[in-house]
Amino acid sequence: MMVSKKPLAPESNKDTAVVLIVDDVPENLAVLHDALDESGYMVLVANNGEAALARAEEARPDIILLDAIMPGIDGFEVCARLKANLNTRHIPVVFMTGLTESEHVVAGFSVGGTDYVTKPIRTAEVLARISTHLQASRQMHQARGALDAFGQAAIAVLPSSGRIVWQTPLARGWMQRYFAESELHADTLTPLPLLKWLGSLAAGGIDSPPLTVVQGSGRLIFSPADLNAEEQWIIILREESDAAQIEALMQTFGLTQRESEVLYWAIKGKTNKDIGDILGTSPRTVNKHMEHVFAKLGVETRTAAAALATSKLRTLKAG
Repeated sequence: MMVSKKPLAPESNKDTAVVLIVDDVPENLAVLHDALDESGYMVLVANNGEAALARAEEARPDIILLDAIMPGIDGFEVCARLKANLNTRHIPVVFMTGLTESEHVVAGFSVGGTDYVTKPIRTAEVLARISTHLQASRQMHQARGALDAFGQAAIAVLPSSGRIVWQTPLARGWMQRYFAESELHADTLTPLPLLKWLGSLAAGGIDSPPLTVVQGSGRLIFSPADLNAEEQWIIILREESDAAQIEALMQTFGLTQRESEVLYWAIKGKTNKDIGDILGTSPRTVNKHMEHVFAKLGVETRTAAAALATSKLRTLKAG
């Protein structure tokens, strides 16, 4: 592979972004290393697929420049393994290849590649591509951090393949609970029902109906939050279940666990005796809890309490 040595385009501050270059030709590594280093990046190198996987796992670079054709593990397999690893699947991968046939370009995108540049490599083009993808990646990272901080359940997927590139801790827990390993697509590791729904989103856009996955008394609902980004879509998850709604009542009205359970079943139209049977307590105890609920909600009757709580839960769902 030849690398053309053209003057470097002026670059702005990179905040010391880390770039991993993977190529089996030492000259290519040296030229790209120098170009990126002079532009303010922190540069790591690997000269084979195994070393690339190890370095990516250890250093978690911000972006990877990956030679497609190498002895041993080629770049396509390296990318596929990176995208199958929760620790590295979010890292943008830009392929470097002399293969311009459409099937090779498609192969790069099908394993999770973000972009490609052709040989001979033009350093100005590489720098421009890196800058663009780093900016998009940082925006997604900031969005993810905000969602994590507020305990939201969200995932980001690649529109081209449906592959999940990141998910908040709450979303990961729900996904593991609602989908079995047998439901995961072999290549993308995305649950098949979700993958099919993402295809409908591509056709119908944000107005497509949400995806609802039912398990027992619980329902996991997927709704698109942002389909405008070309690189990643944000999908918001919401769980509707007895436990989730009881928790919502606790948080909304400052109720105890037991008070929230009593109110929840009252909303469902259960009598004190029914609620006592469900919770394993006496109707008299249930009545005492209801009195506490009335006081905290500022109402005087069961009907008023149920109406207020139902209205609030509906508002939370809409939000």
